[in-house]
Formats: sequence, structure tokens, C-alpha cells
Amino acid sequence: MSIRVLQPGLMDTIQDLGRYGSQHLGINPGGAMDRIAVRAVNALVGNKPEEGVLEMHFPASSFLFESGTVIALSGGDFTAMIDGRVLPLNKPVLVAAQALLYFKGPVSGARCYMAVRGGFDIQPWMGSYSTHLKAAAGGFQGRALQKNDQLPLRQRANFTKLLDHKDFKILPWMIYTQNMYTTTNLRITAGSEFTSLSDPEQLLTHDFSCTKHCDRMGYRLEGLALKHYRAGELLSSGVTRGAIQLMPDGQMIILTADHQTTGGYPRIAHVIAADLPSLAQHRPMQAVRFTLVSVNDAVQLHHDQLQRLQLLGNACTLQLEKWLQAYALY
Repeated sequence: MSIRVLQPGLMDTIQDLGRYGSQHLGINPGGAMDRIAVRAVNALVGNKPEEGVLEMHFPASSFLFESGTVIALSGGDFTAMIDGRVLPLNKPVLVAAQALLYFKGPVSGARCYMAVRGGFDIQPWMGSYSTHLKAAAGGFQGRALQKNDQLPLRQRANFTKLLDHKDFKILPWMIYTQNMYTTTNLRITAGSEFTSLSDPEQLLTHDFSCTKHCDRMGYRLEGLALKHYRAGELLSSGVTRGAIQLMPDGQMIILTADHQTTGGYPRIAHVIAADLPSLAQHRPMQAVRFTLVSVNDAVQLHHDQLQRLQLLGNACTLQLEKWLQAYALY
């Protein structure tokens, strides 16, 4: 019961919703960059939201399914294919044993996520399945996937009688997540040093763009150089995912999943939690513009997003259970 990596991707790792409670020890929460996609794919295959999934960048790995299972893809669209046919995002798919999954080319987004029904059979580290690359712990052997890795599955599924000798079958329901992402402005709250900017309006009225230096640790932006009244670095203190730090050259960096746990640059703003998945799907050269919201609005927007994902998850679970029971497979 496994999936074999035939060709490794750029950096494919197992991630979940993060590892919390250890930041005071220097261990960041980590986890998936796009948590909307993680919740979506887990819901589609009937998993709990916190189950580990594959986070893939393009070029992504190609996989041989050594046993049948149910999968779902969400997030970035890399043109996933089996048997010469394109797999849709945000729909559950039955996959036969010996099917070959590969990705032809990126269409949108920066990260694609794949869940398997029942999850990958791996051990959590400090309460999470997420891969912590610097600690070489968690996920699959604490590292990105390599050629001939065999990812063990917790559940075996035999859908032979439903597949009619085909390699896969798309099930007839989907999750619509597109309207949970913002395609225009990223919403931010003011940071501790926001009012120390010489002209805070410049942050909100100018376009910035992602550079090629965007990864799981941070997104470096370029654009108008902002000025700050307080020269140099501050005393180091705790920082969190989404914090926007101002570098000495006036450019900004947004901390992402694998951020350091402390920092000494001015924290001029924070990308709200509801919009971090949108940032995670930004690619180099993509424009970024900010809109300021209150902390109360940020909390409410995140709450509404989680509530909607929970409702979608409940609906998917009922659909999948009903479908599998009809074929005596549940």
C-alpha cells in the first residue's frame, strides 16, 4: 500500500496545518503554505482537516500508485494527468493500482496539494506531520521526496469493479474554493512599527511585486523603497507568519511558513490569516497591493473562511460516505 516516486519534483514535501506550541524553543509552526487547499483536499477524500498531504512545486514529482486509493488535488493547477487525460482540481478521483500520475505544466498558482484517502502512514513529529527541512524531521524522513521513495498509505482500496479497466474515475461532486482567494489586494493589519513609517500611505497606494526570492521561508518584494524613522535593526523579538518586515534598503519581506522565530527588522504590517493562502499561490513577478483592515475584521474574515471550509468538509464527507456505501466499499 504505497505510492512510489518515479521522478522527483523541485521540492515536494508532506505538510499539514502546522506544528504549534514550540516557537519559544525556536521551532516554527511550519505547515502547508496554502491551508485552504489542505482543508479542501482532505475534505474531498474524507480525511480530517489536519491530515498530512503532499505540497508540490513545479516541476512536481511523477508517481506510480502501487495500490488503489482516492485522491484529490487543489491549490495551484499544474495540469495533473493520468493515462493522457487531465485530472480536475477540487474533485475526488478514484485511482487504480499501477496508474501513473504526472504533471504536464503550470497553469496557475505556485503550489499544488494532493491528499489520499486515509492519509499517508507516517509518524508525527512534535504533534505534526509537517516536514521541517532545517531540523530534518517530520514528514517523510524529514526531507523532500526523492526518486524511488515509497510513501506508505494507511488504507487500501480496490475499485476494480467501478473503474471498468480504466486508470481513474472522477466522482461527481466538487468543492468551489476560488472565491476564498483574493486576486487583487492582500489585506493587512498595522504592525508594531507601522506608525514609524515616514509615509504609511505609500504602503497602501503603490504596487509592489514578488521577486524570484520567494519560498517557504519568506516572500521578498520589490517596489518603492519605504522609509522608516527608526534606523537600523530593533531588538530581536518574536515574529509570526505573515509579518511584513522592512529591510534596511526600504524593501519588504513577508514571512511565510518556514520563517525564523525571532527578528529585528521593523514589523510594519501583517498579512491577515485569511489571505496567506492567496499569497502562497503568488509567483515571481506577480503584483502585490495592500489594503489595511482592523484586527477585528481580520479575525472575522478568518473565522468566516474556516466556517465555510468546515461546512464544505461536512458536505464532502456525507457525499463520499453515501457513494461508497452504495457500492459496499465503506
